[in-house]
Amino acid sequence: MVQTFSPRSILLCVVFLFSTNVLAISAVLGIDLGTEYIKATLVKPGIPLEIVLTKDSRRKETSAVAFKPSHNAPKSGSYPERAYGSDAIALAARFPGDVYPNLKTLLGLTTDDSIVKEYSARHPDLQIEPHKIRGTVAFKSKATVNEEAWMVEELLAMELQSIQRNAEALAGSDSSVRSVVITVPPFYTIEEKRAVELAAELVGLKVLSLVSDGLAVGLNYATSRTFPVVNEGGKPEYHMVFDMGAGSAKATVMKFQGRTVKDIGKFNKTVQEVQVVGSGWDRTLGGDALNYLIVDDMISKFVETPAAKKASVAAESVRSHGRAMAKLLKDAEKLRHILSANVETGTSFEGLYDDIDFRYKITRADFEKLAEAHAERVAATVQKALDVAELDIKQLDSIILHGGSSRTPFVQKQLEKIAGSDKLRGNVNSDEAAVFGAAFRAAELSPSFRVKEIRISDSSFYPVGMKWTNPQDKPQKQRLWTERSFLGAAPKEVTFTNHEDFSVRFYQQVSSTEGTVDKDTKIFTTKNLTASVASLIEKGCSHPDIHFKVKAQLSVEDGEVEVDKATVECEAEVQEKEGSVMDGVKNLFGFGKNKDQQPLKDGEEASESSSTTESTETATTSFVESNTASTTSTSASTESPESSPVPKKKQLVVIPVDYTLEKTGIPTLPKADLTKAKERIKAFEASDKSRRLREEALNQLEGFTYKVRDLLETESFIAASTPEERATLEKKASEVSDWLYDDGADAPREELKAKLKGLKDLVSPIEKRIEESQKRPELVKNLRDTLDQTSTFIDTIKGKIAEADAHMSSLSSSASSTSETSETVTSAPSQETDDFEGLEDEETTSTTTTAAIQDRGPVPPLYTPDDLKEITDLLVSVIAWLDEKLAEQEKLPETADPVLLAKDLIEQTKKLEKAGVELAMKSVRNFEKNKKNTKKPSKTKTKKSSTKTGSDDSKPTVGSKDGENYIKFGEDGKGPSAEEIEELIKRMSKEQQNKDEPRTKHDEL
Repeated sequence: MVQTFSPRSILLCVVFLFSTNVLAISAVLGIDLGTEYIKATLVKPGIPLEIVLTKDSRRKETSAVAFKPSHNAPKSGSYPERAYGSDAIALAARFPGDVYPNLKTLLGLTTDDSIVKEYSARHPDLQIEPHKIRGTVAFKSKATVNEEAWMVEELLAMELQSIQRNAEALAGSDSSVRSVVITVPPFYTIEEKRAVELAAELVGLKVLSLVSDGLAVGLNYATSRTFPVVNEGGKPEYHMVFDMGAGSAKATVMKFQGRTVKDIGKFNKTVQEVQVVGSGWDRTLGGDALNYLIVDDMISKFVETPAAKKASVAAESVRSHGRAMAKLLKDAEKLRHILSANVETGTSFEGLYDDIDFRYKITRADFEKLAEAHAERVAATVQKALDVAELDIKQLDSIILHGGSSRTPFVQKQLEKIAGSDKLRGNVNSDEAAVFGAAFRAAELSPSFRVKEIRISDSSFYPVGMKWTNPQDKPQKQRLWTERSFLGAAPKEVTFTNHEDFSVRFYQQVSSTEGTVDKDTKIFTTKNLTASVASLIEKGCSHPDIHFKVKAQLSVEDGEVEVDKATVECEAEVQEKEGSVMDGVKNLFGFGKNKDQQPLKDGEEASESSSTTESTETATTSFVESNTASTTSTSASTESPESSPVPKKKQLVVIPVDYTLEKTGIPTLPKADLTKAKERIKAFEASDKSRRLREEALNQLEGFTYKVRDLLETESFIAASTPEERATLEKKASEVSDWLYDDGADAPREELKAKLKGLKDLVSPIEKRIEESQKRPELVKNLRDTLDQTSTFIDTIKGKIAEADAHMSSLSSSASSTSETSETVTSAPSQETDDFEGLEDEETTSTTTTAAIQDRGPVPPLYTPDDLKEITDLLVSVIAWLDEKLAEQEKLPETADPVLLAKDLIEQTKKLEKAGVELAMKSVRNFEKNKKNTKKPSKTKTKKSSTKTGSDDSKPTVGSKDGENYIKFGEDGKGPSAEEIEELIKRMSKEQQNKDEPRTKHDEL
């Protein structure tokens, strides 16, 4: 049966095809999601791996977003102004309760987590509350009191949206950025990865993959290097990436190697492989922790100052003061950076707390003493990674440093103490290697780009297992993957003894302060297992032989558990089919069953031989008779009571099982709430856009008032305007300026545009007079030049026509006498002909034609008098119009609106030029038409026809045997340019001159 498709299905297929092509050519983005900074790299055809700059042209954006409260109470449906990056941090001292920094540390965590409590203590003015559905972190903003609390994912989505806008500005207006690869720390659990994906989804970004920080650095390291080929005897290289940023410290051990694999056809190719074999981390060892050491030292020294003691200031009071903490944190980071290159530094605060000033100094030695406990944690992080990788520090080829805090002197001293200074490497960009690796991965996953083939293998970093209840109602638990297992590896097959529908819970074993905790990630539930088992039993299977098998693997994109298939199977006895097509083919080639392959006895051999002979002799028997006999034989064999029973054989029977795989753990946002969150972010973005447009209108109006003041003092403006116009304009501008500094600052955009239009309506007529007076002389000159050229052109053509007419009259008078003479001289043709008669005639004809060419006369004109009528009438009308308008314009004062406008002068000039082009094109079209109508003469008459070039009605030609002098028009749908027409006329004239020259002999064939 032929399958048909409805028009709707075809339309959907076409839409899908074009949509995939559009996505294929879109730009992709790699994002390094850091605790303190966010960096992004764009990949687009023509833009390979380019850092996305911020609006301040910085290569990285501070991970912060702020809501700037409005002066008045926010209106319903309106949102406050948002600030990002350094602009947001600058508002922390003024609005500490509406600036949200370092959100990465809070993703996927509930409000009772220790990390969340520590964050809340460091930012006391932020109002943290649990989300009503998910229980994760949400912020109640003072600037949006009418709105529900903002999820941390929503705030991160706003930061990603800002990065997206900057990337699209770099990519150009014709490109959209929708696909991203984002780096995440190796310690991120499934819940934290889901939070990152949710933030991207809220602003319409598609996450192609999440890649660990260390692997992103390793991928960037491998892009410019090749490694030993292991299947050719080479040994792999082991490198550790030690990444210490603002929030955490990570050590990732990776194996780098080359491998020769099969390529297209008979060729081989060498690919590079990067595999994560071990990782260790400290979630709270980073630049922020070091900053807090300095902040705590500042507070302890501040409360010991005489002024603080006099005011009875307590340390806890300072820590709970939002503005004071914001100032301290901002300066603490600056001090730490300075101490990396200097041995001493200091800062001062004016009115830090309770109007008390404070001066602070610190040396590098003091700082390192404060950080002694933190230094020991560096060694523990490195050792954890080596233990997981089952390697010794001596087996590492190098330690690659990445992250801003890795440049801290005491951190490098610890690493040198562990591995030696010769193993430390700074051969990658410690700030941008990860983002370049993420962008390379994005280009690799996109179908629009072709990159160096590097096969990467990320680790799961946490053990993953499953829990279920067996048929005896006993809980079961099994580990499927370890922390070293690769994402995207071959699926694992698990066999269950359950024969009734049940559920399996997949979990991730996560370390915590209380030990290890099994966090459920997904639940697998069968739907028709019971019915499938019953079906197998009907087919003869027994319960002990029935097995339920599930194939599962870890997703390469985000490490989630994926189920490939679920089946129930057993071995059952089924009847073997005989007489099948396959059996017939086997028998034909001698591969039948054993009973058909028995050796022949002595008596059977002759019979077989004679049978074969008879079969050969009767090969001419009709097909119908043979087919009938075969059918009869088969029927007799089937109905024979002596036929043996059909044997049975064991066969594996497999039935697919339907199932569901749902996410567990932190509740997923319902569809309605997800849509609401997206709409709220869109409304916030629309509010920002409206605010930007209003501010642009305000700036334009304010700038125009200053422009009016300058115009009123300009000589040209004064000369083109009347005193009344200037007085009205000055009064209007003064009123608008006063209004702007009063009620206009908060006026809506429409009112601002109306005020601007009112001013422009007064200024525009005067500016137009000035512009017209400046352009008019040049345009009048151009029009007069065109008129002169057209007049000369017409007179020249008329002269050519008159000359040609005179010549034709003289020829007609001499033609009659010539014809009388020729009638007298003509002789009778010969009765006999031979093969060379044509050659003898050629000499005579050639001589006669040469003489005719010498008396040919002037070149025939290209136009007729009728062709010149239209352009002549236009010339007369334009001259009359110009004289009339010039007379009217001269009578007007300089302050009056002009009657001779620049656009009219340009229009009249174009009319004349167009008429000239059309006249030239008429000759070109006639020439092309005549050339196409000319047929190629026969071979025997070529010479005779070629000698008759002296005819008076011959047409000029432009062409050559190599095609170099031939000009074609209209192939691109456009008319010829002025240069092309001029070139054509030159070539036509030159050809006519060549034809006027006498020819002494013809070209040889």
